[in-house]
Amino acid sequence: MTEQLISAFITLFVVIDPAGLGPIFIGLTSGLPSAVKNKVGRDAAIIAFLVLAGSALFGGALLQKLGISLSAFRIAGGLLLFAIAFEMVFGRRIEREADQAAGTSAAASIAAFPLGIPLMAGPGAITAMVLLAGRMNGDWRGLALLIVILALILTSCVVIFRLSSRLERLLGAQGQMVFGRLLGVLLAALAVQYVADGILALSGR
Repeated sequence: MTEQLISAFITLFVVIDPAGLGPIFIGLTSGLPSAVKNKVGRDAAIIAFLVLAGSALFGGALLQKLGISLSAFRIAGGLLLFAIAFEMVFGRRIEREADQAAGTSAAASIAAFPLGIPLMAGPGAITAMVLLAGRMNGDWRGLALLIVILALILTSCVVIFRLSSRLERLLGAQGQMVFGRLLGVLLAALAVQYVADGILALSGR
């Protein structure tokens, strides 16, 4: 059990990648007030937790019942992520900027997509949770500990999101613009990789 839990922690930490999400969080929340950014990070972590914990408990059975493969889910997530990457590269954030004054609508939108899903609770993380839960062989104690590990990793994401504001101040307005577009390109590459992996899995390669 101990070895399985250590393996689960390492797997989820690598797949969710809290440190790697910090720069992406800066790009997605650029220009938003600090309080709103904190709310975005917290809400995204809650959404990701609900999705991933639900995947551990019910994911395998639900996808099988609906006839949806994880490969198809990976392709869909990649396409949606590419749309956000396109927006970041070309600076098309009109709707978010319009909501910026109030903050609530923008925060809810970014927290749910793309930060919560598919960046934090993406196809890789969902797949990992389903597989790790399967290794517990129905042991509810093991499943509970797996969910605790998930909560710890997502909490580390929130901490990193809060610290990312300091980096944003160092970059300045022009630096944020360049950085945001660079991250958009990286997100586009990640999205293409999601789609490619899904296609290869569906083709049986």
